[in-house]
Amino acid sequence: MSTRIAFLKGHGTENDFVIVPDPENALDLSPAAVAALCDRRAGIGGDGLLHVVRSAAHPEARGMAAEAEWFMDYRNGDGSIAEMCGNGVRVFARYLRHAGLIPEGDLAVATRAGVKSVHLAKDGDITVGMGRAVLAEGDVTVSVGGRSWTARNVNMGNPHAVAFVDDLAHAGSLDTPPPFRPASAYPDGVNVEFVAERGPGHVVVRVHERGSGETRSCGTGACAVAVAAARRDGADPAATGTPATYTVDLPGGRLVITERPDGEIEMTGPAVIVAEGEVDAEWFGGLLR
Repeated sequence: MSTRIAFLKGHGTENDFVIVPDPENALDLSPAAVAALCDRRAGIGGDGLLHVVRSAAHPEARGMAAEAEWFMDYRNGDGSIAEMCGNGVRVFARYLRHAGLIPEGDLAVATRAGVKSVHLAKDGDITVGMGRAVLAEGDVTVSVGGRSWTARNVNMGNPHAVAFVDDLAHAGSLDTPPPFRPASAYPDGVNVEFVAERGPGHVVVRVHERGSGETRSCGTGACAVAVAAARRDGADPAATGTPATYTVDLPGGRLVITERPDGEIEMTGPAVIVAEGEVDAEWFGGLLR
C-alpha cells in the first residue's frame, strides 16, 4: 500500500464529506474504516465519505463506464453503503474540477442510483439532474417525542419520508432515527424530512439521514420535499406541462429544486472544497486490516 493516502474535505450546504481519491479502486475501505475516517473526534469528520473511483475500475460501475468515467462510491458516516447523495454529487464534481480532471460544463457521474448529469456553472453553482421521483402508494407515519405525522413516501434513488409540520422544533432531536410505520415501507431504513412553510414555493426543512443522524443538508431530501410539496399544492408538471420550482432552505444553506414536465428533477446549489492533506499511513493501514 502506498505510504501517501490523500484526502480532501468538502461540503455542499454544510453537508460535509471526507473525499478519498482512489482512481484505480486500490483501497478496500471497510465499513469500520469509513466510520473511523468520518468520526468527528478521532478521525477527519464528515456526514459521509466520497470514494472517487474510475467507473471501469469498480465492479458496481463497470456497466456505466461507457456513459460516465467517474463513479461516486458513496458511504454514510457509519460506514454503510448508500445509493445516492445529492449534496455528495455536487461535492464530487467540485473535487474533479479542483483536481483538474474535468473542465467546467457538463459531466456524467455514475452512482448506485444510475448515471447523473451534472453542470458546473461559471458562477460556482452546480446543477445535478437527479432523475425522477417515485411516489409510493399509501402514506406512512413518522413519530418524534409523542407526536406523529402523516408523511409522503418518496424515492429519489434512496428512500424518504416527507412530513409537513407547523413548527420544525416539534421534530425535537433527530440524532436517532424517527420511528415509522408500517415497517414494511422502508425495509432498509429511511431519510426523514420535516417541512414547514416560508411562503409560496418556499419551504424550510430539517432532516434525519439514515446512517448519519441529523445533518445540515440533504440533497435528495430537498428533491423529495419539493415533489411532495408540489403534489400537496396541486402541482404536477407531467400533467400541466409547467415546471414546478421550490426554494428549499436547510440549516446549512439553500437549494433550488425544479421538477420538469418530463419528470426530471434538477437540483442547484453550491459545493466547496475546504481542505486537503494526507492521512497518517500507520493509522490508516490499521483501519484497512
